[in-house]
Amino acid sequence: MKLHGIRVPHKKNTAEIKPVEIAAPSSVTIPMSMHIGKTARVAVKKGDTVKVGQLIGEADGYISSNIHSSVSGTVEKIGETITSNGERVTCVTIAADGKQEKYEGIKPPAVKDFESFVEAVKDSGAVGLGGAGFPSFVKLSVKELSSVDALIINAAECEPYITSDTRTMIDKSEFVFKGIAAVRKYMGIKRFIIGIENNKRRAIEVMKSLAEKTDGVEVRVLPAIYPQGGEKVLVYNTVKRIIPRGGLPLDVGVIVSNVTTLAFIAEYLETGMPLVSKCVTVDGSAVKEPKNVIAPIGTSIADLIESAGGLKCEPAKIIYGGPMMGITVPSLDEPVLKNTNAVIFMDSKEARQPKTTPCISCGACAQHCPFRLDPRAIARAYKLSDAEELEKLCVDMCMECGCCSFVCPAHRPLVQTNKLGKQLVKRLRNERKAQKAKEAEK
Repeated sequence: MKLHGIRVPHKKNTAEIKPVEIAAPSSVTIPMSMHIGKTARVAVKKGDTVKVGQLIGEADGYISSNIHSSVSGTVEKIGETITSNGERVTCVTIAADGKQEKYEGIKPPAVKDFESFVEAVKDSGAVGLGGAGFPSFVKLSVKELSSVDALIINAAECEPYITSDTRTMIDKSEFVFKGIAAVRKYMGIKRFIIGIENNKRRAIEVMKSLAEKTDGVEVRVLPAIYPQGGEKVLVYNTVKRIIPRGGLPLDVGVIVSNVTTLAFIAEYLETGMPLVSKCVTVDGSAVKEPKNVIAPIGTSIADLIESAGGLKCEPAKIIYGGPMMGITVPSLDEPVLKNTNAVIFMDSKEARQPKTTPCISCGACAQHCPFRLDPRAIARAYKLSDAEELEKLCVDMCMECGCCSFVCPAHRPLVQTNKLGKQLVKRLRNERKAQKAKEAEK
């Protein structure tokens, strides 16, 4: 099986720019949902004094995540906000006092075995920092450790512009390998593969230098073909295993971890400071000085760009993440989240949408799809609201990478159609479940 993809402009303008830590803003707004799964339960009330690293949101359910204050100050408001993906979530607004005092309970966790290791990761608030936001402790909670023979470290960073993972590999390389050591010690995994695209020469050199001194670690240099960092793509290109439809990496004996997530876990084990800040690439055609910054979680995008040097023109579009899979930001009031690895500011020329014209049936979308789906057929089935046909066409396998839209000469919104098609299939399956339950009651 050969996985396909596309070559996108790299635009790694900030790869050689060491992150700078920005000052805490006058206030932060921290959503209780910055992760896949159930929203965290608010653990503070209006008027409470909080410090950096203090728990303000408690994981509520198995797939959820703890959330901590990124500043010291006073809880100003507990309210609701509509996130960039349209969800209404609870958020905590904290007026910062400028002191950035650490919470007194901050200390390295006591880890002695697999169970306490997973508990420590849960306490840290770690989620997938490459953008996915899946709670890390859930991913590591493996029932049969003997079934896992490799940890694949996702260092591909295949989206244009983003270099925050690259800086982790260069600036925090020791923590990447301390994370590997922790996983080896507490999970018994002996094989580690760092998958990294070949356009990151300096990061490759650093990772290879340390890997040569560490048993069981291999740096796999991969072609810079998007979406190399997609989980299923990376697993196939590193260990030649195919994750089944609807399956997970565990189904083929591997765990996949983002490189920055792994480094953060190691840092938490050493310091006890939970996830309260994020390295963010600030770039795009509207930015005066592209750079990487370390910002407190909850910092507004307005404060982020001001601290990063400002804009050279009014942005026509602002994106969380990269231009391929990122989400458009509706307001400068939106905050930096746990999984915000970049904020891209585009001028009117870069953001201009090309005119959509009729499909010419060239087949480029299917030829470049990593999973060989047929977006043309999916679009036809969606237009007819044919959920059963969409299911047969495997629209649920679409990873929404945007390859189809990128190569389409007619500039059709294929990835958006696929996303809507997935909702029709989800509704169909829910109806089937409801019907089955109804019949079982008879």
